[in-house]
Amino acid sequence: MIRKLRRKFILINLLLVGIVLTVVFALLVASNARRLSDQSETAMRMALNWRDGENPRFEIGGPPPDHTMSEDGKRFSMVPVFVVTVEDGAVTDVNDGGQVEVSEETAEQAAEQALAAGTDRGVLPSLRLRFLAEQRPDGTVQIAFADQSWESCSLRTLVLSCLLIWCLAMAAFFFVGLFLSSLALRPAEKAWKQQRQFVADASHELKTPLTVILANTGIVLAHQEDKVSTQAKWLEYTQEEARQMKGLVEDLLFLAKSDAARQEVRTAEVDLSELIQGCLLPFEPVAFEAGVQLDARIDPGLTLTGDEGQLRRLVRILLDNAVKYAGEGGSVELTLTKQQEKLRLTVCNTGDPIPAEHLPHLFERFYRADAARDRAQGGYGLGLAIAKAITEHHRGKISVSSSLETGTVFTVLLPRSA
Repeated sequence: MIRKLRRKFILINLLLVGIVLTVVFALLVASNARRLSDQSETAMRMALNWRDGENPRFEIGGPPPDHTMSEDGKRFSMVPVFVVTVEDGAVTDVNDGGQVEVSEETAEQAAEQALAAGTDRGVLPSLRLRFLAEQRPDGTVQIAFADQSWESCSLRTLVLSCLLIWCLAMAAFFFVGLFLSSLALRPAEKAWKQQRQFVADASHELKTPLTVILANTGIVLAHQEDKVSTQAKWLEYTQEEARQMKGLVEDLLFLAKSDAARQEVRTAEVDLSELIQGCLLPFEPVAFEAGVQLDARIDPGLTLTGDEGQLRRLVRILLDNAVKYAGEGGSVELTLTKQQEKLRLTVCNTGDPIPAEHLPHLFERFYRADAARDRAQGGYGLGLAIAKAITEHHRGKISVSSSLETGTVFTVLLPRSA
């Protein structure tokens, strides 16, 4: 899917760039064709004002050709032009201005086609000439002709240059699009991989309790004559697995709602100091049984705006995680302090440090640094992902560090107003 998406991205990018370049170059060619046509017409108008025998000359280092003036102040151009004088339907004079070579036969043929056109200006495609006719007071007709070859040559050169630039630009934009597509689609590719992994992990986690439930119900059904009291063990196992599966489904639903931004958040003023004190009480016997010392340093009266239920769940997840991995004879320390306009919650536990390569992935769903130990302790690898989701709902940040000297430290920064 990602490959198809990348191809579509590149093709759409190239299509848009190609259309824009084509329109720009088409306008450029059209404007130049118009300019060359106007230049030829200007040259023909100048030629109609030539005096007999006038031979315009250009001065090296002088003004540009289109603004060159003859000695009497008349402007002329370097466009190849000649003038034919027609009297009573016959060519009486051909004035080439000393600039072009034109035969009498060509001049007569051009004059005949120009008169037959019935207009005072136009194009003679067969001779590749433009013409401009003018009726003189003495009854004669003067027709100026301009060679179209230089126009065609200029336009051909321009079109070839535009095609070359178009091809080079399309090749350049192809590689740019290839690079940009990899950058633009990197989040989508990551999300796609995470989704596939999420589905695979969720299926695996649900498969285990379902297998146990089916096995237990199979045993019960195989001994239908027995009383419920004798089958209580299998029913209790089934109930425990169903309870764990329910918890897993609720966690998955919470994360799904978080992804869809449909998680209901009941914001209110929450005394976080008091909330954490309430969360510590249930963990004291748990820590005692695990042989873990639980300490807390909580600044009193620290409040923030947020969802009390979600914040309580966040603290419980971090405490549960810390107590599980502190190790027998270890310790857990929770601190809550004010840091500028934010509240800083840290939960530190002793125990084996988490390898550095695992730290960036700890908040991913179903990720376990030690899969075997997590399953033995009833974990599904969703707790820290939920903790991150709750923190982000409150516009906060959560991070983790782990070393042999400092232990594993989870740090949560929460703004005082959500």
